[in-house]
Amino acid sequence: MSRRRSASTEEVEAPAAPVAADRQTRRVVQVCDASGRFIEYWGFKAIHGRVWTLVALRAAPLSQTEIATTLGVSRSLVSGAVAELVDYGLLRAVGTHRNAPYEAVMDFWPTIADVLRTREWMLLEGARVALEGAIDEAEYAQATDEPVLYDVERMRLLLALTEVGQSLLRILIGMRMPRGGERFATWLKNASGLVGKLRRLV
Repeated sequence: MSRRRSASTEEVEAPAAPVAADRQTRRVVQVCDASGRFIEYWGFKAIHGRVWTLVALRAAPLSQTEIATTLGVSRSLVSGAVAELVDYGLLRAVGTHRNAPYEAVMDFWPTIADVLRTREWMLLEGARVALEGAIDEAEYAQATDEPVLYDVERMRLLLALTEVGQSLLRILIGMRMPRGGERFATWLKNASGLVGKLRRLV
């Protein structure tokens, strides 16, 4: 009897580990989905954020098949995303064989900085140049006694705000993530302090 009860107990308890693993995976996939939505803002595809986050959070390297299965997407979609992430320097293969698994490169900030430099900076620079042109035109109208139809002081205020935005963006672009857990913690603390100061200014 005791032997039967023992066997019965084992049959009931055996699935516990897989169920716990499934719960963990579901939670992590939710994080991946949120990261995908967020990373779209930085000029990447959602699948980039989902794949990178999954590989970064997994304790061991993952193959493309494992990534596709976990995220519930096609292997071809994962293959393209992985190739692009490798080109960006955000993933690297562990091994040289054809189906080598991948691990995440945690120093992702240079890639983000490149996007900021090529997109956000140019948007702000375009606004700055346009505002300077509008101010020059208004000042010329004032100097030649022509009617000034627009508020020059507000233009200057917007120009100053744009230049502040460029200065903050320059700081962000110039930041470098340190290697090592302790140095990263210090970097994160300093970055959080900077964000806090900016919020108080706003």
